[in-house]
Amino acid sequence: MRSSAVAPLLVALLALAASGCGQGGADAATTSKPKCPAALKLGWQTLANRIDTDVYCPAWLPNPLVGKIDKGEAGAADNAVLSVSKDKSYLASWIWVEAQTGEVHVILRAYPGRTTIPSCVVTEAGSGKQVKHRVPCFADPHGTIHAGPITATLYTVNQGADQWHLAYVWRHAGTLYTASQHVAAPLSYDTVNADLRRILRHLVVVEPAA
Repeated sequence: MRSSAVAPLLVALLALAASGCGQGGADAATTSKPKCPAALKLGWQTLANRIDTDVYCPAWLPNPLVGKIDKGEAGAADNAVLSVSKDKSYLASWIWVEAQTGEVHVILRAYPGRTTIPSCVVTEAGSGKQVKHRVPCFADPHGTIHAGPITATLYTVNQGADQWHLAYVWRHAGTLYTASQHVAAPLSYDTVNADLRRILRHLVVVEPAA
């Protein structure tokens, strides 16, 4: 009698432990192939059509972020920023900050038509004046990982909006893509690295409409 009563409870506890947190639901361990949530798809499809290049819909971002970039719909994420340049490269950024608690900041980028790492202008003090020079926007590689179809390299010294972030960089169909997250309290280096790996596992390609 006791064993028959315990079994359903054990099954329920295991199911609860397996459920994922964050916008995307279950993790890769329980979901073989992630899908772009319906609430996010319109914004990413519109972006893919606009730049005529594959984009990656983030089916999971760390709480409390949601990978929505369409501000025209009810429920759009007010903390999202989407910037598209004349060369069709884009930056999608989500940030959450709370006093006394900390910050969560994630950036996704793409550089259509190029596979080399871009350069950034930095300003340094030298000989009594400000000196500008160019450096790689993503530098100091720290190994490569495989996340589904993505093979990405981790960079730890990055510039611009990605400064103080860990960044994974990869190539797909002739385009360079990046995903980065700020290493800031209360999140440690290891926590951010784990978040980014989970983000990569939950990226879904959205192709331009024919």
